[in-house]
Amino acid sequence: MTHNKYILILTVAALIGWLAFYLVINKLDPFASTGLALAMFFISLFFALTSTFTIIGYYFRVWFNKNEIYYDHINVSMRQGILLTLITLGCLLFQLLSVLTWWSGLLLILSISMIEFYLVAKD
Repeated sequence: MTHNKYILILTVAALIGWLAFYLVINKLDPFASTGLALAMFFISLFFALTSTFTIIGYYFRVWFNKNEIYYDHINVSMRQGILLTLITLGCLLFQLLSVLTWWSGLLLILSISMIEFYLVAKD
């Protein structure tokens, strides 16, 4: 598959993810089914943010690097999109538990950054 097909698939996934997130926000009552509403909230936001961060990261990589290895850009952008999404959802979860402070958010960012550094060094 060419890089345009991957981007098209990611764009469709982003649109479906944001639509699902919109439906969860507007249609589910968190007081009626707390567990289901929270699970659907985090799952739909995970897919929406991951695909959106991946697309944005891919186009930044193509714009800055001008490299012709598009497949490599997609792999790195996907990995970093997932890690950025984990930071975002982790901060939201900390806020839900009322334990989010500036230093706990910073520790989460540093721990995810260490995972990224490990994966970069491994390659």
